[in-house]
Amino acid sequence: MKTQTVSVPGATLTYDVLGELEPGVIPLVLIGSPMDATGFGTLTSHFTDRVVVTYDPRNTGRSRRDDPTAAVSFDDHAEDLHAVLNALGSGPVDIFASSGGAVNGLALVARYPGDVRTLVAHEPPAGGALDDRENIVSVCTDMVSTYDSQGLGPAMVKFMALLMHMGPIDDAFLAQPAGDPAQFGFPAEDDGARDDPLMSNMRGGGVDFVPDVDAIGAAPIRVVIGVGEESGGPDDGHIAARAAHKAAALLGLKPVIFPGGHSGFLGGEFGQMGKPTEFAATLRTVLG
Repeated sequence: MKTQTVSVPGATLTYDVLGELEPGVIPLVLIGSPMDATGFGTLTSHFTDRVVVTYDPRNTGRSRRDDPTAAVSFDDHAEDLHAVLNALGSGPVDIFASSGGAVNGLALVARYPGDVRTLVAHEPPAGGALDDRENIVSVCTDMVSTYDSQGLGPAMVKFMALLMHMGPIDDAFLAQPAGDPAQFGFPAEDDGARDDPLMSNMRGGGVDFVPDVDAIGAAPIRVVIGVGEESGGPDDGHIAARAAHKAAALLGLKPVIFPGGHSGFLGGEFGQMGKPTEFAATLRTVLG
């Protein structure tokens, strides 16, 4: 494995290359957000026949920002990815992108279609495409306000409630009382830090993303939208699953069902166990 860095406006990004890049080799790039490269250890182990590239988004893991408290938008992440792929110098790549990384991947192909051959966007939380988007924006705005006033623990409780909720965000959800940070293992006391990467993403737009249908549709690449089999459907699923179904419909695609849920590729990373072997087999089939 070779670890390298690339400087971009306001940040220094770290990325890893596993395998030898040679002419004609198409790397498989694995991206998440705010998850860093450590979340792809198990998935990488299923693709030892390919050159695999992982990276840490700005202010996550080994990547750093000049101002770690500043908002980070989808477009910021897309520009960062473009810089990493330029530094890689391999030509168009295959990308598996999950969660916020899937949103960033969709933003990337809309801006720089020449960077990508195939994009597999797994459960992009494109909440701006959903009918309940105004309520989603209200939840995310309140989450950031809570983070600013009370710290990470109380804000993360609200994020977990949003993440786990099945179905649209309705008035009943908005009216429910805040949970206990200790219930999820988060600190209740405020340590004064305001540099959490997830909250920086929320500050930069949260899950209020809508795919650029015209730009993505015109791109000479293959786009696949993935949804976890355990994540629910377009009307009764988790927010990322509902948004993935909606994004696929907007793009005129039929979503591909992947084993497990939102974290189906994890093999014990962060204490979460998905169905990594089955997940990797499905991804390999999708990539062709």
